[in-house]
Amino acid sequence: MTESIESRVYAELVAVLVAVTDGQPRVLTTEDARALPAGPFQSAHRSLQAGLRAWVEARTHHPLGYVEQLYTFADSDRADQADTRIISISYLGLTREQAHTGAAGVGWQSWYRYFPWEDRREGAASFVASVIEPRLRAWAASGPAAQRGRRYDRVAITFALDGAAWNEDMVLQRYELLYEAGLVPEAGRRPIRPALPGTPMIHDHRRILATGIARLRAKIKYRPVVFELMPEAFTLLQLQQTVEALAGRGLHKQNFRRLIEQQELVEETGGMTSGAAGRPAKLFRFRRGVMLERAISGSKLPLAREPHLV
Repeated sequence: MTESIESRVYAELVAVLVAVTDGQPRVLTTEDARALPAGPFQSAHRSLQAGLRAWVEARTHHPLGYVEQLYTFADSDRADQADTRIISISYLGLTREQAHTGAAGVGWQSWYRYFPWEDRREGAASFVASVIEPRLRAWAASGPAAQRGRRYDRVAITFALDGAAWNEDMVLQRYELLYEAGLVPEAGRRPIRPALPGTPMIHDHRRILATGIARLRAKIKYRPVVFELMPEAFTLLQLQQTVEALAGRGLHKQNFRRLIEQQELVEETGGMTSGAAGRPAKLFRFRRGVMLERAISGSKLPLAREPHLV
């Protein structure tokens, strides 16, 4: 009996692979943009991370940079078959986008395709006030009397309503609130028309993606992992635009540059940009030695109160 039960447990690795291309945060997807890359762990690999690297690099033809484990998802309803239990061990990986993945149905997508309300670089999207807010308020009002106050508070805090400040790290909380309110297709309830913006994914892959985005948004505030996404030489404007793309927020230009200088994260290459419109700009590279010289902690991104004030 034990063997029968164990045979129904299936372990897989799920990868949230992030790149930034032309100022957009991108994730590698499969099944025609409906799933994250996922595959079985091969016992021949010495570790889960080694297995992930080998599997991803074989599929993308590009080495991974920074990799860290995210979370293990083991909810009983994750599989399509009632007699199967899927345990997914998810990882966040940083890389650079390749033009062609070489596999059908595999490609790069903007992560704002799945979470359009998370992009506030130009301010809050109009559909948040016209579509999401009224539906969440209606959901809060429909709850039992003892829960309505708590529901209203959650709605206000997660989506920055009624004077609450926007917290870019609360990606997962916002998605789970929409899920609980039955406003995303993955919740399995009757869809509300018109549908909310945002492409759904199979199983709980959009939840896994939200977890990865939240982790990376928090990580870039105290660790220089953003340089894993940059070319060898870059301008400070390109660096700022990459951070803004990930955070979904605008940055104070001068404060950002002052922070970079104070942390001594970059050094000039001696080169200049060429062939682009406008004045040539200095090229910089990341000082790899800074990671060995000292631990970088406590540095906060200079996020603008108004995203267009950069």
